[in-house]
Amino acid sequence: MIGRLTGTVAAEEADGTFVLDVGGVGYEVLAPLGALGRAKGHAASGGELTFYVHTHVREDALSLFGFATPEDKSAFRTLISISNVGPKMALALLSALTSEELARAVGNKDLTKLVAIPGIGKKTAERLLLELKDKLAPVARARPGDKREQATHGPGPSNAELLASALTRMGYRPAEADRAILHLGGRIDTEPVQILVREALAVLAR
Repeated sequence: MIGRLTGTVAAEEADGTFVLDVGGVGYEVLAPLGALGRAKGHAASGGELTFYVHTHVREDALSLFGFATPEDKSAFRTLISISNVGPKMALALLSALTSEELARAVGNKDLTKLVAIPGIGKKTAERLLLELKDKLAPVARARPGDKREQATHGPGPSNAELLASALTRMGYRPAEADRAILHLGGRIDTEPVQILVREALAVLAR
């Protein structure tokens, strides 16, 4: 099984999928949105990128899922070990939240934050909170008076916030994310985040 790959990115798609060139061999890797940006942040200037890989084998396919950190890979494996949670849903969760943020949401029983993720309904979120308890890496809970953590118990993140988070994790500057969000206008509140990411990338490529 492939557990880690180091190479250069030869091609990438808006949904997070990319081709990693390792010694002249191109590996197609599925990854959460933002994994490339996070991996670039960990790499030496101009160096190759390292991804921690989960090899997913089925009767009709062999898929590689890549993550910027061992913690994200571990969280992915924990998620897909839960009944009715497949790789697609696990990627959606880790596209919206890092493994640390997910662990914090579970530790704080933050149903609102999970329900705000596209494709995660209330019943699924409730089951995730129940089944992920004590399974993710422990993180510090909110301290009394911590406004940032208290805010997670209010309304869930907006599409604009999710889009900005996805773009910055992909390596774009906050100002660039703001420009894309401004360009998309009122559609931010009506379109799925996955579609918004693709269109934002097209805007930023101009």
